[in-house]
Formats: sequence, structure tokens, C-alpha cells
Amino acid sequence: MSMWKVTCRKLTLTFIVTIIINLFTLSICQDLTRCNNNANFSINSPYQRNLNDALSSLTADTSIRYGFYNQSLGQNPDQVNVIGLCRGDVEPDDCRSCLNNSITTIRERCPNQKSATIWFEYCMLRYSNVTLLRNLDTTVGEFLINPNNASNMEQFNQRLDQLLDQLRDDASTGGSLRKYASNSTNGPTFITIYGIMQCTPDLSENQCYNCLDAAIRQIPNCCQGKRGARVLFPSCNLRYEDNKFFNDTVVIASPAPTPPSSSSSGNSSNTTIIVVIAVVASVVSLVILVVVLVCVFKRRKGNQKQQRSPPENLVYEEGDMDEISTADSLQYSFGIIRMATNDFSENNKLGQGGFGLVYKGKLQNGQDIAVKRLSRDSGQGEQEFKNEVLLLARLQHRNLVRLLGFSLEGSERLLMYEFVENSSLDQFIFDPRKRGNLDWDRRYKIIGGIARGLLYLHEDSRLKIIHRDLKASNVLLDAQMNPKIADFGMARLFQQEETQGNTSRIVGTYGYMAPEYAMHGQFSVKSDVFSFGVLILEIITGQKNHTFQNGGVIEDLLSHAWRSWRDGTVASLIDPTLCGSSIRDTIRCVHIGLLCVQEDVNDRPTMASVVLMLSSVSLTLPIPSEPAFFVRSTTNPEKPLFEEYTSSTSDLSSQVKSR
Repeated sequence: MSMWKVTCRKLTLTFIVTIIINLFTLSICQDLTRCNNNANFSINSPYQRNLNDALSSLTADTSIRYGFYNQSLGQNPDQVNVIGLCRGDVEPDDCRSCLNNSITTIRERCPNQKSATIWFEYCMLRYSNVTLLRNLDTTVGEFLINPNNASNMEQFNQRLDQLLDQLRDDASTGGSLRKYASNSTNGPTFITIYGIMQCTPDLSENQCYNCLDAAIRQIPNCCQGKRGARVLFPSCNLRYEDNKFFNDTVVIASPAPTPPSSSSSGNSSNTTIIVVIAVVASVVSLVILVVVLVCVFKRRKGNQKQQRSPPENLVYEEGDMDEISTADSLQYSFGIIRMATNDFSENNKLGQGGFGLVYKGKLQNGQDIAVKRLSRDSGQGEQEFKNEVLLLARLQHRNLVRLLGFSLEGSERLLMYEFVENSSLDQFIFDPRKRGNLDWDRRYKIIGGIARGLLYLHEDSRLKIIHRDLKASNVLLDAQMNPKIADFGMARLFQQEETQGNTSRIVGTYGYMAPEYAMHGQFSVKSDVFSFGVLILEIITGQKNHTFQNGGVIEDLLSHAWRSWRDGTVASLIDPTLCGSSIRDTIRCVHIGLLCVQEDVNDRPTMASVVLMLSSVSLTLPIPSEPAFFVRSTTNPEKPLFEEYTSSTSDLSSQVKSR
């Protein structure tokens, strides 16, 4: 199914879901009123006069900046105590406006009750004939619930619990002027969960903690697995949503919507909010509807075509975004990874790749990590990010780098890998000083490990993966010099029955690209085989494929390797630091490398065959032909090809002498 069809299907579903959500979203923004009918006052009584005066003067003090008002008037038994609290991200003017509207509304809904509480979205008002300050009240809770269930409910609840625990701790430790906290965390399927918690600031730290803890314990009873909810106590409240509903700045916040005035019905206090939400919802729904109609038109038009270009979606197939839930347990908050890398300090920088910087870090449990921070100005950064998460979360092999976690927060996209102690292969084989640390046994072990990693990608995993960017810098070496294939940003997912694909977007590194891919955009498992062949020759020679040093002449490695093979001087290719190693094994690996870089795709072996060739020295190898990208020379005459190559000593004698 084409990406266009998938997009249209998803947009159509989004349109339907949006309409449904718009019908229910209002419930979480409604106001609630609780009137205590156990104690009433008489008309024109001293209590009523004290109540009217206390409410009228509650917001008179314009110097208050933190949204907490309190007033007490009269003597027992006619004393009136009033508290007003605004949400922590609301500006002072909007706070007073919300409280004034609450006063009007609560008078209408609770005309003669001595105790009452009202909750708007941005403020709470409460009055009583008993002392309110420093008096924790969690006797009765009120709930407003988003009726829609979260996707991947288990992961959603796990992330929500972590967020709420953090908010509870942060809010309860607030000072006497403010006990408010807001934050967000990564949820399942690339959503973000936003939350706030707040206590009346007159409470002690322990009282606030206990109040918010009681609110958290209500969630399993009222709102388990829901995408949003509000739990309201007289002394504290919490709210969470899977969309952002608060301002990040809490000291001086941007203006919040002013709550509407009341009406005789007691329900018009939200008129303005409802109108705004309805208008926004209508506009959003209209835009989505237009896009859906365009999709339908395009789809019908596309069905009339006999041929389609294959989708340029890299790893994505229909349903892949749902499968991202398999990686949900690997999500970390941006703050945790930032702390682990010492705020991405220059001292922690390991290097730079095609899509961003790489840093070393250490988690709180002492585990070393490597963090790829994708570049914000990379046009393909998000695509490659999702690509690697989807792939690595589902791939496990000792010769593949292991993904430990990721973070998707705002514009930040982080990939957290196991830390591989010895950096990348190119740091060794192309460094004249470090190259000596790689004797032949280690190089042979590296070649075999890379081969097994590719075989796993191509055949042994439940997925068929074409890496498309295999090169020395994308092979990492651990403490025991075991190779681990890394950087799956360019990888392509195949169905098991697929054998090749086409693309108009060529990605990868020239010099490692197979000819059919570099020139025609055709790729298959044999494309990776070609790259592997180039890599074998680099490992054996210790030189880069495009800057092979042959005496005083710089030429192409494949061309020189072929001439050496044709002329019977293969031993001259071998890195001089390997003096004394098994010449038979090294020349056999050159032979395998040349087989992998054949111009004809069908002449290249599969990775299963390569692994067999490497593990069985008695296996007779096919005779290689001229490799792809062979640069002919007019100075060296052509000589006959070897008729056959075996592992026998006699067949190697002339080559050994040439060393």
C-alpha cells in the first residue's frame, strides 16, 4: 500500500476521531459547584452580611501576584472564611476576573448555604463558617474525565504515574506563596502527557503532599487509562492531558482565557470557553475534512494509473507507527539524558555523524551510554529518528549496536545506545599508529562478526533489513574488539517475499555503494554485500577505498585489488603491520571481498554464503570477475585469470614469494 493511501486512511480516521473528541472534550473544562446543605443561613442574617462583604472584598488587594486570596470577617458563630486560588500559570488580572465570576456564580448556585466550593478551569473559590487556613480537606473529591481511552493503556499509566509522583514532590515543596508544579513526559506512541498539581499555599509541606497523594490514589477509581482527568479537592487538585493545556512559565505567565460571566441557569459561566473551543474544533474539523476530500480525489485519480512509483518511506509500512509501542518502554525524559551527558558538554562529545552530534553519558545507575542528538536543522532528522527507533527496538543481535532508550520532546530527538568502548572501526584501520593494535586474528574476528550481523539483518531476524550505509565508521568496536553494526538511519525494511526495491533518493556513502544503487536507485540484500566486500578489502589493506596508496600513486582500491589478483600479487595488498600472520587466510578474505564487489548482482554471494566461506577454509571459492567500477590501466597488460583457487599451499606459493 502506498504512503499516500496510508496517509489518507489515517487522516480519515483522524477526522472521525476528532469529531468524536470534540463532542467530549468540553466535559473536562466544565465548572463544578458543591453546596453544603447541612448548614444554612437566613436571609439578611449577620452571616449573610459577613459573607457578602468577604466575597466583595476578596480580590480588592491588587498587589497579590501568586493567585491566593483569603478573607475572614465576623465573630463566631457568624464568622465567614473565604479562600480563592488561581491556577499557577494564570496572570493576576485574569485570576481576579476568574474569581469575580466564581463569586457571582456561587451566590446563584448556593443561595443560602454556609459552606460551598466552586471550581472553574483557572480558579477555585471556597467559603465556610469553619476555619479554612492550614486545615487540610480531602473529605470529598470531584472528578472531570476525558472519556477517551489512552492507546497502550499499560504504558500510558506507567508514564503517568511517574509524572504524577514527580509533580507531587515538586508542588509540595513549594514555598508559602506557591505550591504549584507543571511538567510533561513522553507517553506511548509518540504522545506527550502534560500534568499540573497544586495545593493552597497555606498548607504545610506534609499536608500538601498528603493531599496530592490522596488525589493520585483516586485515579484508579475514576480515571484509569483515560487520556485526561481532573481530580478536585478543596485543598488541592491535579490535572493531566495528552495535549498541552498550561503555560510553561509559572511566575509571570501569559494571559489565560478569562472565564465567562454567569447566568441565571448557573451554566453560562463557561459560555466563552465553550464558544472558543467549539470554534476551534470546527475549524480543525473543517481543515481535516478538506484534506480527507483531497485524499479521496487523489486516490481515485491514482487508481486510474497503471503504474505507481514505489513509496519513499524508508522503514515505514502500513501499521509501523502502531508498532512504535514496542519501544515505549525505552522512552526517557529529555531531562534525564541531558543530566547524563552533563548538559551535552563539549567534554562529553564523542564525534559527529551525518545527522547530529554523539555524546558520552552516564545514567544514575552508573551505566555508560552514547547519545546521538539529532540536528535540529536536518531536513530528514525526524524521519531517521523514527526509523532507528522502529528498527533497533525490534532487532537484537550481539553484532548490532543495542538501543537503550530514546527521547522525543519538543524539537529534541535523542537516541541512547550502549556505550561501545573502542569507538568505530575507521578510527583503527585508517590510523597508522592504531592499526598495529589490530592483528590478523582480531581483523578476522571483526570481518566474521560483521558478516553475522548482516546475515541476521537479511535472513535470521523476523524482519528483512537492508542497511544501505555499511562502512567502517558505522561499525563500532567494544572492549573485546567485537564489531557492532550501527547507524540504521538509512535502513530499509523489506517484506520477507520482497527481493529488491527502487528509490529516487540515493542515500549512503559513495565508494561503498553498489553500482546498481548508485546509478539506478536499485537496492537489495546484495547492495549490502557489495559494501561488505569493500569493507573487507579496507580491513585487510588498512587503507580507504578511494585513496589507496600504491607506491607514489593514489588509485581506487577495488581496481588495484583486482589487478593484484589478476597478476598474482595479492600479497602486496596486505597491510604491512600484518607481517607474520596467516597469508592463506588473508588472501582468502581478499578473494571473498572480490566476490562481494562483482558488478553483476547475481554473481555476488549472499551473506549466508559469505559466512560459510569464512568459517570453512576447505570450501572451494568461485572465480571472481572484474569488479564494479574497475578503472582500466593502459600501463599494465592484462594477464589470464587464475583457473581455480583453493586453500592448498601450492596454489599460494607464487603469491607468498611476491611478498
